[in-house]
Amino acid sequence: MIHNLPDYELIERFMNGSQPSIEELINRYKTKVYTYILLMVKNQQLAEDLFQETFIKVIQSLKMHKYKDNGKFVSWVIRIAHNLVIDHFRKEKQINTCNNEDYESDLFNSSKFSAKNIEQLIVHDQIIKDVRKLIDELPDDQKEVVMLRHYGQLSFKEIAEQTDVSINTALGRMRYALINMRKMIEEKKLSLTYY
Repeated sequence: MIHNLPDYELIERFMNGSQPSIEELINRYKTKVYTYILLMVKNQQLAEDLFQETFIKVIQSLKMHKYKDNGKFVSWVIRIAHNLVIDHFRKEKQINTCNNEDYESDLFNSSKFSAKNIEQLIVHDQIIKDVRKLIDELPDDQKEVVMLRHYGQLSFKEIAEQTDVSINTALGRMRYALINMRKMIEEKKLSLTYY
């Protein structure tokens, strides 16, 4: 059964002409990759475009034998997505000027929150928005580590590889990001708790 095959075997099958293999790989990681892109660009239409572009590039790179399997296929895909996001912002010259409205997920339709009452949902939504604004105010290198760690769910080792820095530098950036966010919370007198 194709669903149970490891990534490297699906890649190998795709290289030998199996279309369902690449479809399985895309399905396996689409949520993680799309979520990462959406959180970076905060615009659903743009995220969908960059998501498609990412997998077009993945397919082209696989066909050109540019991927060397080291058990980190999803990290490699997220790195491609990350580079496309950076390229987009460079082209648009819009770093730090994205619209915050487009990206917010509809918490009211999420089954995860269906048991909460309406007040808790509103408070939760506000906390998410406040945290997002704090992250946006961080210096780019710190913001990048927070996004990769908490939204991309990458390990610090993967973050270090993806951003071409040492693990200690990645950890240091996260530490400074948290310190800066704590300061901003105090300065803005934000309450990031339910009660």
